Amino acid sequence: MALTRDFKELVQKQIAADPAYGEALLRESIDTMLAGDVDTGKAILRDYIKATIGFERLGAETGTQPKSLIRMFGPRGNPQARNLFGVLGHLQKRAGLALHVATAPR
Repeated sequence: MALTRDFKELVQKQIAADPAYGEALLRESIDTMLAGDVDTGKAILRDYIKATIGFERLGAETGTQPKSLIRMFGPRGNPQARNLFGVLGHLQKRAGLALHVATAPR
């Protein structure tokens, strides 16, 4: 039987070893949402949050209840734009990133 590891643990170790991996994960979550796949983008962002700051600390730093954040990024969550962009802005600042949206030809 193959040994398995907790996905959160694997992502945490990868981000600790290679911060660019964490940046790419955050960027991918945003790109995926902008491409119209909001559910997958939220799932990626949820994994990023769990592997980096955690919902408890994110809640303390943003003034949002952790349970609300967990629901917001859960499979049935439907975050308001204000809340979603507030979290994204906080995560970018915390990661030292400034992501921008640009148009591109199809």
